[in-house]
Amino acid sequence: MTIEFLGHLAFEGVLYPYFAFRVPAGFPSPAQDHLEQEISLDELFNLRAPHTYLVKVAGDSMVQAGIDDGDLLIVDRSREARHGAIVVAALNNEPLIKRFCREGASVVLRSENTKFAPRYIMENDELSVWGVVRFSVRCHDIS
Repeated sequence: MTIEFLGHLAFEGVLYPYFAFRVPAGFPSPAQDHLEQEISLDELFNLRAPHTYLVKVAGDSMVQAGIDDGDLLIVDRSREARHGAIVVAALNNEPLIKRFCREGASVVLRSENTKFAPRYIMENDELSVWGVVRFSVRCHDIS
């Protein structure tokens, strides 16, 4: 899996229409209140630039975590990588996206695809965590 660094986010403060009801994936309820508000994507995703940046995913090693090829990830480099977090990191200067796991004193980077074996961090490996994935965004446009 490779990543494409898209750059840091800037606080633009752009407001978008936001409908304060959940859209049912089944049959809609006619009794729902349809209160319209405005919300910024900065606020919605709780972004804190300059600690937040975007990357684009290439590959299928994280599909069982809901991260597919072509998805856009919102990454926070101010967060500490804790057990179970999905991280953007460099292992021996190779960028990757994996689940960060601790097994006793050892660190293991796990894919979320059974086709890929876990990567145990050895004494001579160089691991640098570049940030914790907070959100993923997927394009559903078929054109």
